[in-house]
Amino acid sequence: MKKIRYSTKAKKDLKKYRNDLQLMKALYDVLEKLANGTILPKEYKAHVLIGKYKDCMECHIKSNFLLIWIDTEHDVIEIVRIGSHSELF
Repeated sequence: MKKIRYSTKAKKDLKKYRNDLQLMKALYDVLEKLANGTILPKEYKAHVLIGKYKDCMECHIKSNFLLIWIDTEHDVIEIVRIGSHSELF
């Protein structure tokens, strides 16, 4: 099982959404899949980003709720940002 590490910005992002229990449950379901090395189902639309977040991965947890992460090492996944399209791009 891989470890999950949060960037400073991701920690701030989490604080904004911590009271939305549905979003937090959906987020932690995805994080559990990533930590276990499970390939995300197509419904999450996981893909590699370019530009500002080059080499990072993104998935859609809900229609306008995104998770950006990078697999930095073999046993660590770093959560880079969490939020809506307008907040992140």
